Amino acid sequence: MSENQFGFKYDEYGNTREILVYASGTSVHSVSYVNKGTAFNLAERKRLGLEATLPPAVRSMEHQVENSLIKVNSKESPIEKFIYLRSLFDRNVALAHATIKSDIEHLMGIIYTPTVGLAVQQYSSMFRQANGLHFYPGNIDQAEDVLRRYLHRDIRVAVVTDNQGILGIGDQGAGGIAICLGKLMLYTQGAGVAPWHCLPISLDVGTNNEALLADNDYLGWRHHRLTGDEYLEFIGRFAHAFRNVFPNALCQWEDFSKQNAFAIRDTYLHDLISFNDDIQGTGAVTLAAILTAMRIKLEKLEDQIFLVHGAGAGGVGVAEQIGIALVEAGLTEEEARDKIFTLDSRGVVTSDRDIEEYKLKFSKDKEKFPWLQDSANLSLLEAVKHAGVTVLIGTSGQGGCFTQEVVEAVAANTDRPVIMPLSNPTSMAEALPEDIYRWTDGKALVATGSPFDPVTYNDVTHHIGQCNNVFVFPGVGLGVLGSGAREVRPEFFTAAAHAVSSCVSKAEMEEGCLVPAVKTLADVSGKVALAVAMSAVKHGVSRPCVFSDFQHEGDEARMKELLRKMRWDPEYLPIVAM
Repeated sequence: MSENQFGFKYDEYGNTREILVYASGTSVHSVSYVNKGTAFNLAERKRLGLEATLPPAVRSMEHQVENSLIKVNSKESPIEKFIYLRSLFDRNVALAHATIKSDIEHLMGIIYTPTVGLAVQQYSSMFRQANGLHFYPGNIDQAEDVLRRYLHRDIRVAVVTDNQGILGIGDQGAGGIAICLGKLMLYTQGAGVAPWHCLPISLDVGTNNEALLADNDYLGWRHHRLTGDEYLEFIGRFAHAFRNVFPNALCQWEDFSKQNAFAIRDTYLHDLISFNDDIQGTGAVTLAAILTAMRIKLEKLEDQIFLVHGAGAGGVGVAEQIGIALVEAGLTEEEARDKIFTLDSRGVVTSDRDIEEYKLKFSKDKEKFPWLQDSANLSLLEAVKHAGVTVLIGTSGQGGCFTQEVVEAVAANTDRPVIMPLSNPTSMAEALPEDIYRWTDGKALVATGSPFDPVTYNDVTHHIGQCNNVFVFPGVGLGVLGSGAREVRPEFFTAAAHAVSSCVSKAEMEEGCLVPAVKTLADVSGKVALAVAMSAVKHGVSRPCVFSDFQHEGDEARMKELLRKMRWDPEYLPIVAM
């Protein structure tokens, strides 16, 4: 069935109520948004010309989900499970999402981190079916025409990557679109954005991965990466086309290199409804964990000293978000920056160095901090001691760099040190939770970037919260769509962080957990969406939602109801034969 042979009928909240089909017979099976497989009932089979194309028995979705779980769990390796779920998605979207929802704690790790990294690396060799859009220099001039082909799907969220800065594995060329596919599946799981409203997009400007360029199976544009004005012109052509075709859609920038991530985010801050999840999503979920730690410690955020070890996009994003929160707590911007230290491969980032522009904001003046004038004090350990660091955050990708001496130095500055080794995968974690608890006599408050099993120390079991961006970006997306926000403001992410932290129960905090459980993703996303939507109203960037006549009078109850009614659940919808 071609794209113009089906459509959607929405209610006043923009939620799909019926799928319209302009074809019949076996072609109905070919569109994953329409296909129900064995769940087509007898009346639908007759109406759609499907008689005799399916076995006589009709299965419920619940029965289909049970069978799908058995099949996915029978696969021996995570990548085989990934392939099964993606193939299921390609033939039956509703069933795929219902299956994932039934075991979200386990299957999120299959459709996204960590398994998606393998899918990225094996993208060309295991390619089965086209998903999303691939723009490259040979077709970027047709970007607007290509995007218009998707108008009937009312695209509301696009995840867009140039494939260069994929966490832990770097430049992966065309394979990076698998990250976009995974993130959009989480938009659906968390925020209820229906899959037909989601569009993954790869901006294939080449790759500097020589192994890919030499691989005969590689499916991407076989050239070294565009740089300079050529690169910027390419990105600009895409942004112009996207704005013209989908002016109300959210554009999430994903996995750009640190050199380009900040520049692109800031360039299109007002031209597109856009944000960078690696910067702002990472910052928000880290801030959420810190806010929970403050609830446990009964201390104020503004009384802490922060050190971010790793001054890439994620690290500086964390610093930015902490800074925004400190200003909201009453500090001046200068006072907030003075409490946040960043450290890269050369030590504490200081203003006298020749550094990238995005690092300048949190670089330190040696005149203001005289202890930095001694080069020996620029190291991680000495910085912790001299600055009096109470919150240590790792985004460096340097496994084991939070040594016992470093952790004990943080513990010397505070009764309850906050230690957050956030680098992925596990092998790159700055420290292991069990070591951190042992070195601090069980007093540390810990959150990680990778999943870790609970740790028992001195007969006390500590549950390790994972700082996963999934707690932030789906809710941000829904909040932006529901409020009709004209732009994505930094304050949205502070609001999101407070919402995420509020979802951590008293019982969870008693176990040392700083972020919510994955199984609560849908509830967390709902609270984040409401916080973001009301932040948009507060900051005057909301407008009547394109899905409703709600006029944003600051009525939180009405906004909550609007957001609830906008969400799609993975269930089979009525199909109307046209």
